[in-house]
Amino acid sequence: MLGLRLVVQAGTLLVVARMLGAERFGVFAALAALAVVTGALATAGTHLVMLAEVSRAPERRWAVLAYALPTTLALGLVLLWVYLVLCRYLLGVPETALQVPLLLGIAELVLQPLILLGASEHHALGRIARSQMLVLLPLVMRLLVAVLIAMVAPVRALEAYACGYLLVTAIALWMVLRLLPAPWPALRSWRLPGRAEMRDASGFAAISITKAAPGELDKILAARLLLPGAVGVYAAATRVVAAITLPVTAMTTSALPRLFRGDGGGRNDEGRLLRWMFLAAIGYSLLLAAGVWFAAPVLGWAFGEQYLGIERMVKWLCLAVPGMSLRLVAGNALMAIGRPWVRVAFECIGLLVLLVAAMGMTRHLGTIGMPLALACSEWGMAIAGGLLLRASRRQEKRSVPHPGD
Repeated sequence: MLGLRLVVQAGTLLVVARMLGAERFGVFAALAALAVVTGALATAGTHLVMLAEVSRAPERRWAVLAYALPTTLALGLVLLWVYLVLCRYLLGVPETALQVPLLLGIAELVLQPLILLGASEHHALGRIARSQMLVLLPLVMRLLVAVLIAMVAPVRALEAYACGYLLVTAIALWMVLRLLPAPWPALRSWRLPGRAEMRDASGFAAISITKAAPGELDKILAARLLLPGAVGVYAAATRVVAAITLPVTAMTTSALPRLFRGDGGGRNDEGRLLRWMFLAAIGYSLLLAAGVWFAAPVLGWAFGEQYLGIERMVKWLCLAVPGMSLRLVAGNALMAIGRPWVRVAFECIGLLVLLVAAMGMTRHLGTIGMPLALACSEWGMAIAGGLLLRASRRQEKRSVPHPGD
């Protein structure tokens, strides 16, 4: 499943990038990044509540879904309006060209969150492969749409791809609903979440946006700070680098139910699991960063002449890869041990570092300032997250009474 996801993401990136060209791909990347960041709030964290609650007690499924579904739909529609406003005034999209953001917004802010709820249910029940398959399903269909459009080569390729993007996301949601272990609660069973339920979900909601933002905010910043052609080159290079961290993402994702349940066999076993996760993340990321560094010339050939400079950009981005991997492990571990706001805190600091560093470095170093700013942000979050995880575990250990106390 991991290999398939890597192939699908790499194939989609290559096909869409070559189909749109550097400038239009930069526009698409910024719109998609803003949709992903905004859409991270659409479930209000209820998909992670589902993961945590059903991992511990599968019978909690109905109680969580009763408020998760209406919350996700209502919030998704509100965020769709917010997204369109941001596209208009933050990214400068003309009113006459809002059809592409509208199509992407419906897919990412209304339909994709429902797919995520369905996948989280399978994940919580230990069906990791099926959960990942459901997440992968719309990505596979988007690749097929991209290949079809590239073959037809319409004049308005971006608009055509946005239409296909929405259509296949709707088809993927229909298939997810067909594969659920049991039907979702009927409309008459839906209700608003209570105060305690919203309090529990709020930390996960904050995590959702701070988790998504580090991998997407840089594309939005690039659209504001770099020339149009350079935005496309940077966006393509960052997508390549993000793809190689997928095994780390898969590792932390598969370990989440075990960490949520706390069934590692005791604190020592849980600590051993975390140590192995950190060691695997740093070892893998260093190995792959070196591989991508030496393979950079192949990327220049694959993307074509419109992406002049992508080899150099990818090499600079390799500096951020180990930081990305370690940040993912630390963040998911903090969430699983019940410290969601600690994770939010260090990721917010990382976003602030990215914002300040990007503005300063692009002013003095030009295009290369963006990958350097991203590296500073990722390494800062990795170090802060590791230290905060260690402190949280020590605090938790001191709070556990010893036998005989």
